[in-house]
Amino acid sequence: MRLVVLASPESWYLADLRRAAGERHQIRRASFSRLVSRLDAHGCAIGSGEIDLATPDGVLVRTMPPGSLEQVVFRMDALARVEAAGIPVVNPPKALEAAVDKYLASAKLKAAGLPVPRTVVCQTVDDAMAAFDFLGRDVVVKPLFGSEGRGMARVADEAVALRVFKALAQAQSVLYLQEFILHHGFDLRLLLVGNRVLGMKRTNPTDWRTNVARGATTEPFEPTEKMRDMARSAALAVGAPLAGVDLLPARDGRLYVLEINAVPGWRALASTLQIDVAALVLDYLQEVCGR
Repeated sequence: MRLVVLASPESWYLADLRRAAGERHQIRRASFSRLVSRLDAHGCAIGSGEIDLATPDGVLVRTMPPGSLEQVVFRMDALARVEAAGIPVVNPPKALEAAVDKYLASAKLKAAGLPVPRTVVCQTVDDAMAAFDFLGRDVVVKPLFGSEGRGMARVADEAVALRVFKALAQAQSVLYLQEFILHHGFDLRLLLVGNRVLGMKRTNPTDWRTNVARGATTEPFEPTEKMRDMARSAALAVGAPLAGVDLLPARDGRLYVLEINAVPGWRALASTLQIDVAALVLDYLQEVCGR
């Protein structure tokens, strides 16, 4: 299989995929910043540096670098044209667009009938303060775009809430508020590779955020069939066959879907489960690409 991976040169995941590929697969790295599209009498050609994206068996997206609105829109449009030309793109651009946007992702999860925390997304300080009251005066404020817990804050004080909302509004940020769910100090990360679901438990005794990047410890976890179904439904809702789904068991016994990631990491999970996740990803891609 000839695979192009959109990743940074230093990506651990790129190196892990190359290790797992060995001599069986050819893996070349491409960069979002080098994407070029040429429209002429021959049609639409997409490339990145020296790589013609009409030539691989498939494209794997392993990064979503920041950029201007115009850059991000062009990158997704270019991937969509690659996909339209018959080259499998994992995850598809529509899935990337949905998952990277917390509002759109939450709306799609809710529309799929999945339990998500009560959420209010707004643009003014007054609306945010009204949402603070509506959500029980204990909220998690999140950036619309972002992962690994970066930029998140728990706010349970009215004066602090006002200062936070004013600062975000002044920066012309969208205000994304979710009710804080009382939990047991852990959450569950489920990784979907096609129809296969792997799980681990993440615990952080010193922080309400359970991201591994924030110091959480991990242990193997065998998801129940209900959890597997929820994860599959979440992935289907955004159209991402390769996805990380975060589930939160609440103290009241309810189980929530917190987020879905369409460029999911597997470093901690592979170490925790002692499973070669990169090999599983390549096997899945080979199946998708028909190679």
